[in-house]
Amino acid sequence: MTNSPYKILFLDIDGTILRPDDTIEESTKQAIKEVRDKGMTIFLATGRPLHEISSIAKELEISSFIGYNGAYAVHDGQDIFKTPMNQNSVEKFITLANSHTHEFVLYTHKHNIFSNIDKELIQTFIRTFHLHYNKPFSGNELDQILGITLMNVSENEVDLYKKVDSSIHLSQVNVEGLTHCYDVIRDTVNKGYAIEHILNLLHIPKEAAIAFGDGMNDKEMLQLVGEGFAMGNAHPDLLPYAKHKTTSVTDSGIYNGLKSLAIL
Repeated sequence: MTNSPYKILFLDIDGTILRPDDTIEESTKQAIKEVRDKGMTIFLATGRPLHEISSIAKELEISSFIGYNGAYAVHDGQDIFKTPMNQNSVEKFITLANSHTHEFVLYTHKHNIFSNIDKELIQTFIRTFHLHYNKPFSGNELDQILGITLMNVSENEVDLYKKVDSSIHLSQVNVEGLTHCYDVIRDTVNKGYAIEHILNLLHIPKEAAIAFGDGMNDKEMLQLVGEGFAMGNAHPDLLPYAKHKTTSVTDSGIYNGLKSLAIL
């Protein structure tokens, strides 16, 4: 990008690009187009499995991704890295979830594996995130799990999982109606870890990187870039980790944030 210090942009999806009604603001599309036309590299950086975001990627003409909260990354259609979870930890989480009537979804690079796929709680989750590659839990593929979302978890039960594995923490899903859901985030494998790897690979200093997010799974991402933006609708606990706060996802948050840096 001519005469600009910024070279790369990382964008969360839910609550950052996607509005609550699953649409994308025209101002967001315009901002992404202008940034791309000026030569910046753009990554979608999401907790979602990459096999479920093709329609969003196509609409925005983006081909670089961080998925599964940092466990898998792709640059211009080429795999950069894939870091499955420890199988022993996965097995412990499943045992704990079953003993507390929690539901779960395990993500591989191809499927979403649900504990009780016919339960209304899980069907709501599937409908909300428009998940298509779903199958019931069988106990197979536990060595291929890239991410986990737990459901029906109360706030006073969150620490149970930390006691099972001290190298993880739970991040509440920042989507209306799904606050009982928590992503399992590894302390050493998260969006920040992925961004650090990508910046090193592309020889881009963190000062030249920008990121936008709204949930606690974006905490490490916002800390690893030079210009981290929390959306106006962000989880309140995210704000201390962001350098900037922009407007909400329904009020041109990405556009206004980029404009404040004189990029647009």
